[in-house]
Amino acid sequence: MKTYIKSLHGRLLLFALISVVVIGIGTKLYAQDSVVVETVVTETVIPVEDSTGSVLPVDDLGISLNTVWMLLAAMLVFFMQPGFALVEAGFTRTKNTANILMKNCIDFMVGSVLFFFIGFGVMFGSEGAGFAGLPNFGDLSFFDNGLPTEGFLIFQTVFCATAATIVSGAMAERTKFHMYLIYTVLISVFIYPVSGHWTWGGGFLSAEGGWLDRLTGATFHDFAGSTIVHSVGGWVALVGAAILGPRIGKYSKDGKVKAIPGHNLTIAALGVFILWFGWFGFNPGSQLAAAGAGDRVAISHVFLTTNLAAAAGGLFALFTAWCKYRKPSLSLTLNGILAGLVGITAGCDAVSPIGALFIGAFCGILMVYSVEFIDRVLKIDDPVGASSVHGVCGFAGTLLTGLLAIDGGLFYSGCWSLFFAQLTGAVIIGAWAIGIGFVIFKGLDVVFGLRVTRRIEEEGLDIYEHGETAYN
Repeated sequence: MKTYIKSLHGRLLLFALISVVVIGIGTKLYAQDSVVVETVVTETVIPVEDSTGSVLPVDDLGISLNTVWMLLAAMLVFFMQPGFALVEAGFTRTKNTANILMKNCIDFMVGSVLFFFIGFGVMFGSEGAGFAGLPNFGDLSFFDNGLPTEGFLIFQTVFCATAATIVSGAMAERTKFHMYLIYTVLISVFIYPVSGHWTWGGGFLSAEGGWLDRLTGATFHDFAGSTIVHSVGGWVALVGAAILGPRIGKYSKDGKVKAIPGHNLTIAALGVFILWFGWFGFNPGSQLAAAGAGDRVAISHVFLTTNLAAAAGGLFALFTAWCKYRKPSLSLTLNGILAGLVGITAGCDAVSPIGALFIGAFCGILMVYSVEFIDRVLKIDDPVGASSVHGVCGFAGTLLTGLLAIDGGLFYSGCWSLFFAQLTGAVIIGAWAIGIGFVIFKGLDVVFGLRVTRRIEEEGLDIYEHGETAYN
């Protein structure tokens, strides 16, 4: 029986390695032999009338379609909030479920109000100049990108909420609720908007002719937020979990790791499927347009690369866990899917489908080893693996874009410029998130104390923090 098990593991590992090599070779061949095919699209213009019977101009109709697409994508990204809530609740214990759900609610409620009043101006004000923009205090008149500003604000709000909610899972089961509320305020008005200003706001990392462009010969490319959203949340989560300390019973006196299983993998799996679905708004929606021939091709391409990376991430996490731990772990497979999604988010518009498979496979494997390294070597207790999935894989996906981007990637162009731009941008934003996260959490811990008492942690945060339980 042991011989059979060893043989099975060997075959699985060999299959995984061969698959990675084949994908890598395919990427290289695709890079060498890719042919640009021009598709001539003949468009028939059909007159469209508004509610008054007047014929709408073609340009106005295009803006309307783009607006609908942007708002639909915002709805899908908003639906990721219950996905995160279910994943985090499923991976943690019953006694803390209401606390987990409340933190995910508060992330979006606080983020919506404060990003409207302050964060939007900090991120998109000053036309990209300086360290950050100025708070807008609810005034949206300063911004115009050709789409309704109110709709664009909503689209950016759901991204801000995503960055905030990543931290919830890593600090689960032992954080005071009012301390978490303070953090949510600060990431909504300061941490996320400032790094967003440097990139999507037209700042020094993304501006043509800007500091990074002059330094490396390329600008930072993060199409939908592997670094700007996910790594920011992941690195802050890692720092917060480290300062907070492990849950009671996580490590024995001799330092050995003790698994603390989540209470419901069913709802965790449902949460991952919801996130996978929502990512079809997160990535394709970042095109912010769907009306033209180029836009519809672009969003279709992003749909494909997003899905392929998710599937590859889950498969290769499964194979890696099966070979390493002799069991096809559901929890690691679920996180592998998320790792693939996070990894492809930076370059979903720029890489080929084969490149997307490689990014997903690489991030799925990396996630398994990252979870073990953070858990066993760094001794940082992250109950849901958020630091690995979002921080580590977001960083890796950003760098892989510099290698696999069809336009400017090292494997296609032979030029290092884009890769160095990706590396520089990811390191700067990562340092910002880690540094400011440390200041915030350490300050809160010293002044107020981040952690609940031992009795509250052992008996559960639901009753003591909220006066109710999720299950009765």
